[in-house]
Amino acid sequence: MLRPRITPCLLIHEGGLVKTVGFKNPKYVGDPINAVKIFNEKEADELIVLDIDATVLGQEPNFRLIAQFAAESRMPLCYGGGVKTVAQAKRISGLGVEKVALSSAAIDDPRLITAIAEEIGRQSVVVVIDAKKNLLGKYEVWTHNARKNTGRDPIEAAKQAAALGAGEIVINSVDRDGQMKGYDLALARRVRESVRLPMTALGGAGSLTDIGSLIGACGVVGAAAGSLFVFKGAYRAVLINYPSPAQKDELIRSSLAQLA
Repeated sequence: MLRPRITPCLLIHEGGLVKTVGFKNPKYVGDPINAVKIFNEKEADELIVLDIDATVLGQEPNFRLIAQFAAESRMPLCYGGGVKTVAQAKRISGLGVEKVALSSAAIDDPRLITAIAEEIGRQSVVVVIDAKKNLLGKYEVWTHNARKNTGRDPIEAAKQAAALGAGEIVINSVDRDGQMKGYDLALARRVRESVRLPMTALGGAGSLTDIGSLIGACGVVGAAAGSLFVFKGAYRAVLINYPSPAQKDELIRSSLAQLA
């Protein structure tokens, strides 16, 4: 039986683990490999690792670092950052990474979604959609760390990705990134209602209550978070954390009960 997933999301900048606010001002918070070891011990459902440098700098994925993540991780691993070709995706999958995430490449060349899905399997292709509201309150898709506005509607982008062979959609709120004030539930609901694929929401979680609100609003989805799982307390002291199995089970049970 499918159930909601609670997923830490690690951002990699210059080889280190960082956190951003609104996709800006990356703050170094530690060694990413050490974070993976801790999430192993805490039995995280899965892990998302995003290299925020590769696409902006026009670099290939850091295969050496990806291999380290794959070797260390005892949970399903999703990697994204700089993937622009089928060969790159195949190489990453061959290193033991369960899911390969596409972002700007999937927007610039949607046919790449199909090509990669045919090579490594649809279930292994994740399309990350970074969405931001414009001055009129309309959502638009941004790429290159929210530096390039594509003008596209994220709902239409999600539908297209699903039609072309994506196995999962990650909807990431640029406006909520690092704010720790809750997910953009309106955006998450719209994506959930538009595609039948597995969906993960990212951006804004500041508490387990926020995760419960997402699950209560959208049902069986992935709840991903960065700041929530690397900071602790009002002053954001760096502390890798994750709910215990008992906490997680109770959170999911009570949240899904809201849908009944």
